[in-house]
Amino acid sequence: MKRVVGVVAGMVVLVAGVAVAGGGAPAVAAGRAPVVWGACPAVPGKAANANVECATVRVPLDYRQPWGQSIKVAINRIKAKVSRDANHLGTLLINPGGPGASGRNLAEYVATSLPAKVSERYDIVGFDPRGVGGSQPALRCVDPEVFYKAPRPDAVPRTRDDERVLLGRAAEYATRCGQFWPWLLPHLTTENSARDMDTIRAALGEEKISYLGFSYGTYLGAVYATLFPHRIKRLVLDSNVDPTGVWYKTNLAQDQAFERRHRQFLAWTARHHSTYKLGATVTQTSFAYYALRNRLRARPAGGIVGPSELDDTFTMAGYTDRVWPQFAQAWSSYVRKGDVKGLVDAYTRHGKNDAADENSYAVYLGVQCRDATWPRQWESWRTDMTKMHRQAPFMTWSNAWYNAPCAFWPVAGGKPVDVQGSAKLPPILMLQSRGDAATPYEGALRMRARFPTARMVVDKGGNHGASLAGNQCVDRHLAAYLTDGSLPPRDAVCDARPEPRPVVARMAAEPPVRRHDLLGVLTGVLGAR
Repeated sequence: MKRVVGVVAGMVVLVAGVAVAGGGAPAVAAGRAPVVWGACPAVPGKAANANVECATVRVPLDYRQPWGQSIKVAINRIKAKVSRDANHLGTLLINPGGPGASGRNLAEYVATSLPAKVSERYDIVGFDPRGVGGSQPALRCVDPEVFYKAPRPDAVPRTRDDERVLLGRAAEYATRCGQFWPWLLPHLTTENSARDMDTIRAALGEEKISYLGFSYGTYLGAVYATLFPHRIKRLVLDSNVDPTGVWYKTNLAQDQAFERRHRQFLAWTARHHSTYKLGATVTQTSFAYYALRNRLRARPAGGIVGPSELDDTFTMAGYTDRVWPQFAQAWSSYVRKGDVKGLVDAYTRHGKNDAADENSYAVYLGVQCRDATWPRQWESWRTDMTKMHRQAPFMTWSNAWYNAPCAFWPVAGGKPVDVQGSAKLPPILMLQSRGDAATPYEGALRMRARFPTARMVVDKGGNHGASLAGNQCVDRHLAAYLTDGSLPPRDAVCDARPEPRPVVARMAAEPPVRRHDLLGVLTGVLGAR
């Protein structure tokens, strides 16, 4: 769901590649005209897909003033190959989560990953939620070239001076966003994104839509189902967010879940001591890992990878075990041979951020800080993180600083939507990995309790994103449900995919896997992009 990044002062904002002093609000009213499809804008380095068409939909900035200012939401479509008769199943709307992730690339992936007999019967539509990617405006608060300059200060503060530096960076990021987007930040909420989904539905001319949401996209889908239960045809929630912990508590739960997943990675590395020679027990590999982290504080690898960059990179091992062999090999090569290339390559592919990541981070904060109240007294954060760090040192402090701008956010947090199922909802399919670190299983059970019409299919593994990632058992349940709405008679369990083999893999041959890129997580498992 997240990536840990740093904050620095003295920056300018880049909007559409131009440095500006702020973002002026648009004054064009949102229309109710049908969607006009056309060719998609060219993307550097990506071949055009003739099967994909693109459009924008105007949505109200403020749904309390539906005929006031508007913004644009970018959408794309892979059109069904069957005619709009009994074989056509309508529109399947896709969201990969975040908040802050783009859904348009994921729509293409879903269209090619579902069985053809399913995908050919749907118009598969992806969208970039308000503020994201191709939507207008796209949030950017800082210059990413400066913002992400490595190595950054260690996310684990050892002194109050360390803490003051990190706090200053968090406050600066919040201030910058408030300076540039004062007219937009009050309206960046999950509820408004759900209302945007219904505006898209209406613009598409659909009475009802189907929805496939991953990670945060499950919460967005649950909010949509709460607000518009009569508009749901089929609803799939994959990797479920706890709707009762929005958002401060869910981050604390993540810290514990990532700690468990990190120790699974350390145990896997220990089982393959003959390959990596980093220790034959979890105690030994844990000691080796934190010795590595301490060494990088004094001497960053290649002058780039310090402890915070290591955090950014190895957090990806909590999302997918596909990267375990590469990460263990990079770690081993550095410890045993002094070779920094593997760590630098791993950071470059899986941890380093760019302008798209900064856009994603800005929207992530915009939504989470506005959705709900956060502690405004740093002493509360310090107390909670100090206690949690003793239990879960792997990610507690890096996760705290990632979210710390919410302590200074220029717009007050609101009251989350009370997510509840309804008798008007059709049966719902929930998919969940038991060991998921980003969206822990315990939270998925709380989501499950809110929807009595749901059935849950549990993958025994721990990768984030249970479906369309190579588990044929999970995918059969998904295909059956999308085809005719059929669910298992009771909650079901699928065996996990086998763990990766301890091969020495070339980093450059692997696809990047990043926190705000659910597509990267899924394709990282499959080894295709």
